[in-house]
Amino acid sequence: MKTFLMVLQLVVSIVLIVSVLLQSGKGSGMAEAFGGGSNQMSSTRLKSTDNILAKVTGICATLFILIAVSLLAIQ
Repeated sequence: MKTFLMVLQLVVSIVLIVSVLLQSGKGSGMAEAFGGGSNQMSSTRLKSTDNILAKVTGICATLFILIAVSLLAIQ
């Protein structure tokens, strides 16, 4: 059981790192600062992708904490 939780912790942490790195920043980058924004259609698509990534990040963060506490309780 402990080995399974450790492998699951590794997988969840990798997904968490990737989901955080894929999210766009609040300022939307340098292009937005200099007036080079994207069109409305891709902006809407990016917002929906950011919403999905935010949910994935929240779920993975919760799982990460629960697995860490479970591993601590097993020891």
